[in-house]
Amino acid sequence: MNSTVPHSPLSPLVHLIDDDQAVRDSLSLLIGTVGLRVQGWADPQAFIDNFDRASIGAIVLDVRMPGISGLTVLDRLVAQGVDQPVIMLTGHGTVEMCRRAFKAGAAEFLEKPVDDEQLLEALQHAVRQHVRSRERAQADNAARERVAQLSEREREVLAFIVQGLTNKEIARMLALSPRTVETHRANLFAKLDCDSLAQLIRRYAALVAGEA
Repeated sequence: MNSTVPHSPLSPLVHLIDDDQAVRDSLSLLIGTVGLRVQGWADPQAFIDNFDRASIGAIVLDVRMPGISGLTVLDRLVAQGVDQPVIMLTGHGTVEMCRRAFKAGAAEFLEKPVDDEQLLEALQHAVRQHVRSRERAQADNAARERVAQLSEREREVLAFIVQGLTNKEIARMLALSPRTVETHRANLFAKLDCDSLAQLIRRYAALVAGEA
């Protein structure tokens, strides 16, 4: 394993898996020019066992390596739920290999010798996608935690709200007074940290529909 980390620890991290030291060194220098940190790995099994799954960034993975092929590594990463985008590199690409890589979940498939601009563009796109994916996951988790704080009755009211029912209609559905529904509505808006109906629908409609 070799590592090149010349930038802030807050910058995205690219894991570069290739058994060729010269390739790792040259690609690490290239990737570093756009402000990305690089951690190089010669042994794909060591990478699988030890890489930082919490990091923001991407994975650059050679297809042909001794021991474990890059496609096998990709399959294992997908099976483990790893969410970093994977860019596959190969010096001997075939249509079938490319097809299999994309079917397995690769973000990009590039042939060696890799065009510098093409690789950097693919990496920057992958990192942006990963950042957005993590942000969505964090927002979804926060939404689930807030919904979990609701009482059973508040959940019922929420479900009817996202369906578009008025307070009077919800009151009839639940055999409650409109004033009681208004109280539940105010409480759930506060617990869900929403200031408007539009905000509540945007944040929670899909979550409520998934629980139905």
